[in-house]
Amino acid sequence: MGCLAITGDPLSPDLLGSIAEHAHRAPDSPALVWRDAVIGYRELTELADAKLTELIDLGLTAGDRVGVLAPKSPEAIALIMAATRARLRFLLPATDLGPGTLTTLLERAGCTHVLSPGSAPRLLEPGARGTLADDVSFMLTTSGSTGVPKIVPLTTGGVDAFTRWAGPRFGIAPGTRVLNYAPLNFDLCLLDIWATLRHGGCAVLVPADLGLDGHRLLDLLVEQRIDVVQAVPMMYRLVADAARETGRTVDTARHVIFTGDTVPAALLGELPALFPHASLHNLYGCTETNDSLLHTVDGAVPPTTPSPPASPLPPTSPPPPTTPLPLGEPLPGVHILLVDVDGAVIQGPGVGELQVSTPFQTPGYLGTPGHDRFVRRGDVTFFRSGDLVRRHADGSLTLEGRDDFQVKVRGVRINAQEVERVIADHGQVVEAAVVAVPDPVAGHLLRAVVRRAPGSALNSLVLRAHCAGRLPRAAVPAALQIVDAPLPKTSTGKINRRLLPPMEG
Repeated sequence: MGCLAITGDPLSPDLLGSIAEHAHRAPDSPALVWRDAVIGYRELTELADAKLTELIDLGLTAGDRVGVLAPKSPEAIALIMAATRARLRFLLPATDLGPGTLTTLLERAGCTHVLSPGSAPRLLEPGARGTLADDVSFMLTTSGSTGVPKIVPLTTGGVDAFTRWAGPRFGIAPGTRVLNYAPLNFDLCLLDIWATLRHGGCAVLVPADLGLDGHRLLDLLVEQRIDVVQAVPMMYRLVADAARETGRTVDTARHVIFTGDTVPAALLGELPALFPHASLHNLYGCTETNDSLLHTVDGAVPPTTPSPPASPLPPTSPPPPTTPLPLGEPLPGVHILLVDVDGAVIQGPGVGELQVSTPFQTPGYLGTPGHDRFVRRGDVTFFRSGDLVRRHADGSLTLEGRDDFQVKVRGVRINAQEVERVIADHGQVVEAAVVAVPDPVAGHLLRAVVRRAPGSALNSLVLRAHCAGRLPRAAVPAALQIVDAPLPKTSTGKINRRLLPPMEG
């Protein structure tokens, strides 16, 4: 009973079956790198065997629901493997949630136990058990930026379909080294860790204490000879700053993927020199649908044969790509629609909410009544992303902002994220956040908090002039605060607008 017999169908193995095959064929090949340790495929599966035995000893059986509260580590990954093999439904919440929010999520998921590597399991009184599809395994959560996070169940078939696609698309094969920057509860791990292990690659795990240290991240990228990088723009900003100080580049990277947020133009212009032999990709998706659209930046194509090391500062550099980047083309099996405010499908150029259907998407939220954003159109279920997208005359798609970032300023409808993008396009701006502040006369006024580049003399007068030349008068922020410290972030690397510094003066 304690053996993790993950053999799978030899003709078409699933995720765990594929990992088992790699452990059989190349048991000592690296599966994970964690700090100074290299964990081979045989060691990882043996660790998962031990975790499965622990689950059985607890009396857990297929269909039971548990919370896995696990900071990133090989033991946590082995625990998830064991829970998958045991056919448990496991909730992966962020590890930094407040106790009240965590309790609410565990109750909504109907969890009976909380499991953490190295700690005794904690028994729970399960809350109301919402209905789950038969083959649900992972239960992720949304970011919770607008309240309590929503639970996003993923089916085993959806995870299998995504990992099957992602490996070949980004050249992940035995020996490929993939950086994992995101925490385990983040959907990016489906590529960084699970697609990597499925295809025999090596996931190089970034410990949480390295996450904001650009120099140590750069060291890791270079010393571990990373082939594939996927991360939110915040990580690339940290690494680019460190590279500018040292003149180092990441010559081994073949695919560099940015996702989770818009890449500022200034940062985008630095990436080709930082990753001189990589193809750059803009990957769009939501937790509810997983990745949906992919755009490869023009002029950045990986070589078919190994290239000689590049000099730290190439003699010529291509002009930086313009922003916003196109969202790209739908992944195989993905369907998209643009829908106007009246619910009508936009057929040609125009701006509307992006609705997406993917082979990887959740069947729907769990335990959150009144928050269902899934709509049925014919035989297809679409997710209402809440993202406002423009379709141009040539058919390309670009992100305009969020429908929940729309506010009226003096009667004029403004998208605060569009204002953020314009500010971020200034060459001396590292990052920016724009929030709407209620005003008894104007309805709302915009406040911007802007982090300037190190050594920059950028001030509010210069930035206001930059905005005035590119935005309608009502969209120019009434208050501009320039700061030198990084803006507060959520656990997934997005700006946490609720924790912005108070206004000066």
